[in-house]
Amino acid sequence: MQIRFLLPTLFGCLLVASAAQGQSYPDKPITLIIPFPPGGSTDIIARVVGDRLAKELGKPVVIENRGGAGGAIGAAAIAKAEPDGYTIGISTVSTHAVNPACNPKIGYDPIKDFAPISTLARSPNVLAVNPKFGVEDFKQFMDVVKKSPGKYGYASSGNCGLAHMLGEQFKSATGTHILHVAYRGIGPALNDVLGGQVEMIFDNVPSSLPHIKSGKLKPLAVAWHKRLESLPMVPTFGELGLNGVNDPAWYGLIAPAKTPDEIIKKLNAAAVKALAVPEVQERIRGGGSEPVGSSAAEHAKEIQAEFEKMKNIVKKQGIKMEGA
Repeated sequence: MQIRFLLPTLFGCLLVASAAQGQSYPDKPITLIIPFPPGGSTDIIARVVGDRLAKELGKPVVIENRGGAGGAIGAAAIAKAEPDGYTIGISTVSTHAVNPACNPKIGYDPIKDFAPISTLARSPNVLAVNPKFGVEDFKQFMDVVKKSPGKYGYASSGNCGLAHMLGEQFKSATGTHILHVAYRGIGPALNDVLGGQVEMIFDNVPSSLPHIKSGKLKPLAVAWHKRLESLPMVPTFGELGLNGVNDPAWYGLIAPAKTPDEIIKKLNAAAVKALAVPEVQERIRGGGSEPVGSSAAEHAKEIQAEFEKMKNIVKKQGIKMEGA
């Protein structure tokens, strides 16, 4: 009898403690882990949102860049942090879909080891070629590539990086054979496409857009739900009948698994408010991305869907991470 009454009492105490913890949160600075080096799209979006989160929550948000291994080092650090809301981080397609799909021994589970908070922003992707490739549009590009399978290559930021997976998705969807040329980062990859050493690249629009605007890259298609205002003459992959390649990149806010629900709700509310501020929206759009501000459940669904898609691509294309 005593045990039967004791269990509900303990459960009630835990609920009260969790609610109390959520009400007092935050009472000290919060660390925001960015799993990539400074300067890239992920870093820019995280810092813009982090600045405003600090104002919404009333406590400093301390930025900590933990780059390496395509974001895996930083993601693992987030997963292993205390689930108290004082260490949160950024999720991306690379950290929560590509890397875990390529390497099951990565050291964290993208679904079980995190508590999603919100999707912060999305960025369109682009297929672009060196102008010397000599095609005027996507149709001409496909004609050239299909006539010479294995002759042309696409540059990526590295084996099992996001750009690599975009290229493999494209190959799978179109039945084309183009060679993967891996680099150590998107910067060197772009440089060789600009120099004509490699014919094409799959990339986020923000990093390629300056070269497109200068005429050093020719865009052929974008992955987005509609044509971009910055590239109105470039069709989407969806328009071209390639809906499976039409997904954008995304950036989210996450916490370690088992972070109390009350804290997740408070962080979600703060993130959504931050992303509704015109100055924040302007800064994110200025970098080529689109602010979002979703619910925690919506971000969880987005992570799950992307992870499943990447696992399918890895299996179908026979992709393996070096050293995995």
